[in-house]
Amino acid sequence: MFKKILIANRGEIALRIIRTCREMGISTVAVYSTADENSLHVRFADEAVCIGPPSPKDSYLNIPAIMAAAEITGAEAIHPGYGFLSENANFSEICTDSGYVFIGPSPEMINQMGNKSRAKTTMKAAGVPVVPGSEGVVHSLDDGRAIVEAIGFPVIVKASAGGGGRGMRIIKEASEFERQFSTAKNEAEAAFGNGDLYIERYVENPRHVEIQVLGDKSGNVIHLGERDCSIQRRYQKLMEESPSPAVDADLRRRFGDAAIAGAKGIGYEGAGTIEFLLDSRGEFYFMEMNTRIQVEHPVSEQVCNVDIVREQIRVAAGEKVRETSYEPQGFAMECRINAEDPYKNFQPSPGRIESWHHPSGYGVRVDTHAYQGYVIPPYYDSMIAKLIVTGKTREEVLDRMYHALDEFVIEGVKTTIPLHKELMRNEQVRNGTFDTHFLDGYLKSKLT
Repeated sequence: MFKKILIANRGEIALRIIRTCREMGISTVAVYSTADENSLHVRFADEAVCIGPPSPKDSYLNIPAIMAAAEITGAEAIHPGYGFLSENANFSEICTDSGYVFIGPSPEMINQMGNKSRAKTTMKAAGVPVVPGSEGVVHSLDDGRAIVEAIGFPVIVKASAGGGGRGMRIIKEASEFERQFSTAKNEAEAAFGNGDLYIERYVENPRHVEIQVLGDKSGNVIHLGERDCSIQRRYQKLMEESPSPAVDADLRRRFGDAAIAGAKGIGYEGAGTIEFLLDSRGEFYFMEMNTRIQVEHPVSEQVCNVDIVREQIRVAAGEKVRETSYEPQGFAMECRINAEDPYKNFQPSPGRIESWHHPSGYGVRVDTHAYQGYVIPPYYDSMIAKLIVTGKTREEVLDRMYHALDEFVIEGVKTTIPLHKELMRNEQVRNGTFDTHFLDGYLKSKLT
């Protein structure tokens, strides 16, 4: 087992990793920008190294500075967390070539799953259901037209190298195709430096359901059940839960079998998430694989009683995953508390937190790096906390989450807490009949 791990990240995920390392008797090294000098991950790590000014490209994306911090502190392994360099194959390769264990998959696996068209082809070969569409990148408008004639409208055009909704267009009829295809290509080129696109049939009114997998170096793979991430705004998740209200035992088995087949098909090592679209008929299709720990991993931890960060570290050190997959016990839900104004198009709200009190009690967990007096910097993601609630029934979780949100006091900045409280009382949320378009429609109705 490692003696010292450097955490190449910031905020709540860095603090989350530090906690597990402490329990495992592993020393930690935090890296930080000058904007994060007073962040809690800096305070609670055993050592901390400043790696640059506030801009991410000069600090948390600055590979030479991170590698220098690892060298001077004598770290043996590097945990990338999520975001930043967590799915950067070049960083994974540099870590390995420099003699450090990268706590994550190999560069080859990251590249294979990072390119969405290649990932789709790989998963299809492993027997995972995929949405009908192009076999790889679409090279021209004429090729694109031929594909949509074969699969029919509506279709969705996606950036092969992208995510977060950029380079993505839904096209419902032939007259829109040329304009939308060209717009998506230009947007992908500007956002990712890669204008490659692929085309799929558009699955209308889907659920977004993902499976947490864990794989080891011996080829063993298990799963930790599903998470429903359908409450999202413009492809950005706002709330997650496990198990999904749309998934029964048989569908869970099918999801799990598909996820394990996909992960085994690439020899996956570490923690990863295979994401699916679930249609109204109970059919599901591979969407993408995230080769890192997810923001929403705590809901799986709570219902399966597994520390996923510990499992990541164990696997990276050469240990095996447990022998069987897990069935969820009880229910869990996570609300992402962002420093944003949800009623002003989620406008970011950086600044000083003048007053802070987070909820506690039975079945309540808060993962955060914020505190009273903390200054939220404007340079990074606006998430300042994750509120996770568990219970014996989904109804109990919804009620407990509402009261926990009501107890959560943050003054000085705007947050998403008021919107989350509304959602806990919303009929569609409570009866579990929402889909990925629910939240955008709900917000539109509020503002008109």
